[in-house]
Amino acid sequence: MKPREFILSSGTTILLGKNSENNDELVSKYHGKENIILHTAKPGSPFCVINKLNPTKEEIKESATICASKSQDWRDNKGDIIINMFGGKDVAKDKGMKEGTWKIKSKPKLIKVKKKEIGEWIDKNKKEN
Repeated sequence: MKPREFILSSGTTILLGKNSENNDELVSKYHGKENIILHTAKPGSPFCVINKLNPTKEEIKESATICASKSQDWRDNKGDIIINMFGGKDVAKDKGMKEGTWKIKSKPKLIKVKKKEIGEWIDKNKKEN
């Protein structure tokens, strides 16, 4: 199964898992690489890979907003969402971990995506939601 693709305002592509199996496939593909990976601090979101090395702050923020908009946290709470940002070199899968679950080996950078930013992105992209 192919991951969802979104094109950022800059033209950069991001990839988002569709379910736990797809999240595993996506993270496995970028595991050990330098790409930035995003995931909500709470369980239940797609893993999001920015398909570009050294993305800009704007690309990271837009990617985090998209990731947040597709999360269970947003679906259930409709509030600000905290996103973990880490590199492909910072993830590991231990034997016995459930499907779609990955361990972050170092402390992730936290990005707060405000409710207003998520709502504006959803309104602007209603055709794709």
